[in-house]
Amino acid sequence: MTAPRIPAPAEPASTEPASTEPVSAGPVSAGPVSTEPAPAQPDADADTTPGLLYSEPEEDLRAAVRSLLTDRGGPAAVLADLESGRAYDTGLWRPLAVDMGTAGLLVPEKLGGQGASAREAAVVLEELGRSMAAVPYLTSAVLAVSALLDCETDRPEVTAPLAALAEGRSVGVLAVPLPTAPGTLPEPSVRAAADGTLSGEVTGVADAVAADLLLVPADGPYGYALYAVDATADGVRTEPATPLDLTRVPARITLDGAAGRLLAGQDTARAAVTGALLTGAGLLASEQLGIAEWCLAETVRHTAQRTQFGRPVGSFQALKHRMAALWLEVASARAAARNAADALATGSPDAPVAVAVAQAYCAPVAVRAAEECIQLHGGIGMTWEHPAHLFLKRAKTDEIALGTPGRHREVLAGLVDIPAP
Repeated sequence: MTAPRIPAPAEPASTEPASTEPVSAGPVSAGPVSTEPAPAQPDADADTTPGLLYSEPEEDLRAAVRSLLTDRGGPAAVLADLESGRAYDTGLWRPLAVDMGTAGLLVPEKLGGQGASAREAAVVLEELGRSMAAVPYLTSAVLAVSALLDCETDRPEVTAPLAALAEGRSVGVLAVPLPTAPGTLPEPSVRAAADGTLSGEVTGVADAVAADLLLVPADGPYGYALYAVDATADGVRTEPATPLDLTRVPARITLDGAAGRLLAGQDTARAAVTGALLTGAGLLASEQLGIAEWCLAETVRHTAQRTQFGRPVGSFQALKHRMAALWLEVASARAAARNAADALATGSPDAPVAVAVAQAYCAPVAVRAAEECIQLHGGIGMTWEHPAHLFLKRAKTDEIALGTPGRHREVLAGLVDIPAP
């Protein structure tokens, strides 16, 4: 099957929700490029309401991605493929990343991408969260791409790997531990020599076993810097760890005199890594939203079909209340995740606040939805054969990825000047 190309990004249509107050869908941005001049300040009278609704092109993109993932078999197929030993689902990555072009959503067209924004990437991550697909989209098309975009994109050392990632021809990872939170840039565990060779070890790097390119922060003769390293080069060893989430395997990367190509140094390198972590955390909320949506929908479906005492178990008031409460949490998580995606897409100065709110709220909701899904399924929910455990494991892993909810609440308190007691 040939997967359809994603629809060209366009201005979202203005849509009026059920409430009496209209909500603006907001503009879709092509994403900032570090070499471009700063955009003009918006007019004081301009509407800066976050665009929480989905535009028509975004819904078209969702339909295309969902159709592809459904054709591939969904969570049941992921479960069946877990013990294949493959680093990721290569059969899905090509139609998703290459044929549909989703790997380049964040990359401007002049640099080989689709020229879309974080809003479209968020839609893809929602659907990947719903299907539990084992593909390196968050790590390659979001984290690695975002780091490269914040480097000097007029240099061939940056544009060549960026184009390869945008076209889906290669997979890249940012070589930092997955739990690293935005705004907390740890000192690098890798040292760079004067000749550009790198030595050191980085643990907990998600999808490193699937990577062709490693973006490695290192400390060297000229201070903090970001280097590109070929994953198959001499002096590079990648060892997978035993994961909780079998669909996103962390690994230890050991570098022993590996050749590195300098991408950025000093402040530019720090800004690139920090920006990538912020974008990753903001869009991770959309994946968590997708997890929660699948768990709620599957729980409602099961309790409507499962009968006890001659009636569906979902008709019992106690279960109704639990699912209604979960629906409210999922709806709130959707608003938080969309706000973060829109803030990143428009370059809002409030993006750090929006990301902190989204992660502080969406991570626990995804875990709670998965726990409720397993419990309300009864005995079948506890078995390996039912995919519910995949969603709980991913939700628990996502809860500590790119900062815990507690860490994001702490950051949020500082951002809005409400210090903890």
